[in-house]
This record gives sequence, C-alpha cells and structure tokens, in this order.
Amino acid sequence: MLWIWIAAVVVALIALAVAGAKLLGQLGGLRRAAVKLQRRQADAAKLQQGAAELEQTLARLQQRTEELQDRLAALSAEK
Repeated sequence: MLWIWIAAVVVALIALAVAGAKLLGQLGGLRRAAVKLQRRQADAAKLQQGAAELEQTLARLQQRTEELQDRLAALSAEK
C-alpha cells in the first residue's frame, strides 16, 4: 500500500513540474511581449515629438508666408 502513496506523490510531482514548465514558458512569452510593447511606446513617443516639431515648423512657415504675402501686397499697392 505504501508504494501506491509513493506513486501518487511521484505522479503529482511530475504533473506539478509539467505545469510549472508550461507556466515558465508562458511567462517568457509575456516578458518578450512586454519588451516589444515598451519599444513601441518609446517609438510612439519619438513620433509624437517629431510631429510636434513638424507642427511648429509648419506654423513658422505659415507665418513667414503671410508676412511675405503682406509685403508683396504692399509692393503691389505702391506701384
């Protein structure tokens, strides 16, 4: 009867080891996914910064365009 108890414990330990190995494998996948997500978040932040800089450049160009149009209008009015 003792061998039945020993066999049950061994089977339970094997099942626990298999479940633990699967869990560790999934954790590795989750870790890789988290790293990818962090990289994408960093890339998104860089893109947002670049977009903000482009918006500022566009605003400056629009301002210069308006100034040049005003100058051209003033020159045309003088003639």
